Formats: sequence, structure tokens, C-alpha cells
Amino acid sequence: MKKIRLIGLIGLIGLMGLMGEARSQDMRAMFSYSTFYSVSNRMPYVETYLSFDAWTMKFEQQDNGAYRATAEVVIVARQGDSVCYVKKYDLNSPTVGTLEELDFSFVDMQRFSLKNGIYDLELTLRDKGSEAPAATVTEKLVLNYDETHPVLSSVQLMASATPTVTENILSRGGYDMEPYVSDFVPESVQQLNFYYEVYNIDRELGKKPFLVVAYVEQQETGTRFEAQRSMARKYSASVVPVYGSIDIAELPSGNYNLVVELRNSNNELMLYKKLPFFRSNPGVKAGEKISDFAGTFAGSYTDEGQLNIYIDALYPLASEYEKQVARELIRRPGLEEKQAFLYRFWQERYPLNAEVEWLKYKERIDFVQANFSYPRTMGIHTDRGRVYLQYGAPDYVRDEKNFVSVRKLGATHSGAVNTMRQTGNDDTDQFATSSQGHIYYLPYQLWRYNKLPMDDPERVFLFWDEHRSGYYTLLNSNARGEVQDPGWERRLCRQQIGDDVVGEVGEQFMRGY
Repeated sequence: MKKIRLIGLIGLIGLMGLMGEARSQDMRAMFSYSTFYSVSNRMPYVETYLSFDAWTMKFEQQDNGAYRATAEVVIVARQGDSVCYVKKYDLNSPTVGTLEELDFSFVDMQRFSLKNGIYDLELTLRDKGSEAPAATVTEKLVLNYDETHPVLSSVQLMASATPTVTENILSRGGYDMEPYVSDFVPESVQQLNFYYEVYNIDRELGKKPFLVVAYVEQQETGTRFEAQRSMARKYSASVVPVYGSIDIAELPSGNYNLVVELRNSNNELMLYKKLPFFRSNPGVKAGEKISDFAGTFAGSYTDEGQLNIYIDALYPLASEYEKQVARELIRRPGLEEKQAFLYRFWQERYPLNAEVEWLKYKERIDFVQANFSYPRTMGIHTDRGRVYLQYGAPDYVRDEKNFVSVRKLGATHSGAVNTMRQTGNDDTDQFATSSQGHIYYLPYQLWRYNKLPMDDPERVFLFWDEHRSGYYTLLNSNARGEVQDPGWERRLCRQQIGDDVVGEVGEQFMRGY
């Protein structure tokens, strides 16, 4: 199961800080997918799951007086330039009588077949009641189901499972299963329900039985939690559905793996899979107390507000899973959990010198907070702050507050001379005589990095102060995955040059200085 989180219709672009408002005018959704195999069709298939927070969507009144929101969904699977699957549809929310009834979420599930292979799975979402632009995320999808050897499907967490009365898209293995579209498991969830399928096990075992085992292990250490364990005997077949449940009421907060194993009658391991999740359970104290972190850099931070800022500032480096966990941690009190998260974040990346690397990054945070903060906006939430945290200090900075370009113009620019005369500019005669044009640019900063990780040399970021307020946003960059706007220079000079004209600042951008 692969999970993608879309926050405020920005999703994996990652421009919203972890401490954004819990309620937003923009849509918030969770997306995940699982893969299975159809023995009858001899084809793999993909299931996609979308869960929407109703209170983040724009509900509009219908003819009958009720309110409903609608999301436009586009799912595309590509191999290179070839589109192998596409579906575009409108997804309607449940209707409500008033706008005070939006404290719920709703789930959509789709299913489609694909051949074995590697794909780009692309999801685009748009709230049709809002003016916010659509958001698109893309993830790698790998399908590799062997028809002759035993293999496991994805492991899917389930919100509920009830016996099937009438077959529907949620029906599988005799149950109607509602997917759990998140890898964050809060205190309110007492049972970890899961489902997966085993294929072709009869080809190896014949009619012999086998064991399916499931347990929880700590991600960082691999320690097994024996209290969180289940086991069942199954009999071989071409397809064996496995639905299980583990009691996690006493599982403390932390990063875990749900591990499923297949073992033969000799207790020999045949197949296994791991599914990561984060458990939030502040009511249960972990064996790892605050004293375990007292001697580390994380244990030295006892101001929870400051610790929230430090965790929030990890956003530019964090994985999507870590961003989700951090966002949930920041929302509520829990000093020990936050210390543990900060420590493990760096320990996993730098086992031998975690504290040294953290202190280097903390210097970036301190610099960003001191130099890029703005009223009601912390420096870590600005574009300049994000780029500085993600890539470090630039190798070159050009800071222009009132840059004016003087360029030779042809006769077609005589209108500019008339304008200068009408405004009483003292340079009118000189301007008319020399046929020079003045191009006035809004304040901007050009940052150049000589080399970025996993990118080409000479990467440039151009920030602009659109409203002359001192607040800079990223206008254009040639770095991979960053904002790229073909018309950026025309916007920067307020449309004083043509669409295809490269002005002096454009030349600076291409040179990198």
C-alpha cells in the first residue's frame, strides 16, 4: 500500500508549512493505493482510495435545499509517454442539511487492471466549488505478480469489515471492507485491522496447510511486540484471502511496522511484507522514557513551543510519511513524543553523527528565523526559508531593490517617449535623442547554487517582492522540482517587455549572477 497526502491542494509540492491552520479554505484529502492479482483474469489490478475531509471543501446549496460538495478527480497511469489508463470523474460528497454538519470524512474507491510493469500513477484533484487550482501528485507504481510462484498482494489497513450481504466494490473474501486511508493511527483506534491475499501457494505446498503470522515491530530497532501478535492456520489454494486484527490499545506512541509472514508446517519463513505506520497513544507510557533522551540533543529541548518549531522546520527534508507524523505531533501536547521524533529523524539519517548534523541544520533554522521572518509568518514558512533549509546557504546572492535596465529601442517604442514627455520627466530629450528605453523591475533576489544534490550545476532561484512589502516569494528556478514560470520576467517588470523577450534580469538569471 502506497500513501500520498494532499494538504490544501498543494500535496507533494510541499509549499504549506506543518503548522498551517487546521481548517483551510483549500481541500484536504488522503490518497493511497494497493495492488492485487486477479487469478481468473490473470492480470494485476490496482485499487485507489481517496478520503476527503468534508470541512475543508466548499459545500453548495442544491435545489432541494441540502448542501453538497463535488471534487473533480483524474487518475492516470503512464509508461513513458504512453497513457495506459485514465479516468476522469466527479465525486459528490454526502449531502447535509446545514453547513454545521461538516465534521465527517468520506471515502472513494476505484479499481482498474494493468499489466505487470513500472508506471507513473498520477492523481489530480480539484474542488469544483472553489476557485483554488487543481493539484497533481505523481508516484511510482510497480506491478510484478508471478503466475507460477507464491506471492503476496499489498497489505491494506481496514477501517471496518462486515459480512457481505450484496456484492459491491468494497466486497472481498466474504466481507465488505472499508479501507483505512492513512498510516497515522490515533489513540481512538484500538484494533489494527488488515487484509491481504496470498497467490499460488498451492503450487509450492500442494494441499498442505500453512501459518499466517502478523505482529508489530519497532521501526528503529526491529524489536517485536509480542503482545501485538496474531496467528492463524490456512489451507493452500490459488488465492487465499487473509483478514486479521491486532489489539494495539496498549501500544505506545512511536514508529512501527506491521509485519505479515507466511510459514510452512516446519515453521520456515516463506514470504513476508512490512507496512509502516505511526501510532499516537499518549495515554500509554512507552518503555523509552524521557530519561532515555536526557543525554541526547533532543532531550535538551524541554520548551514544547520551541520543539514544535524545530519539528516544523524539518519539512523540507522530511518524507511524506514523516510530514504527516510531524503535523499530527505539532497539533497536540506530548513532549516525550516530540523529543523522540526529533532524535530519530536525525539518528536514522546519520547514525554515527546525528547530533553534529542536527546542530548544522539548527544553524540554518536560526538564520532563517532571524532573516526571513515576516509579521505573522515565521521564516521557516517563507519561500526563502524553505529553500535555505533544503539546500543551505547559496553560493551567490544578488539583491536588487530598484533595478532599472536601460536598453536600445527601435522606433516602435516611440510611444514610451511620448509617455515620458507627458509625465514631465527631465530625461525626455535625452531619451528621445538616444532612443533608450527604461525597464523598471520590482525588487528581487537572485540566488545561485554552484551544485545541488541530484541536480546539474549552476541552479538559480529568483525571488520577488511583488507588493514591495518586504515579503519575497519564489518566482522562478531552473532546479529540478522547483517553480518554473516561462513568463516570470514579464511579471517582474510589470509587462514592460514582450512575451518572448529576454531582458537584462533574464540574462542575469541565465548567467547566474
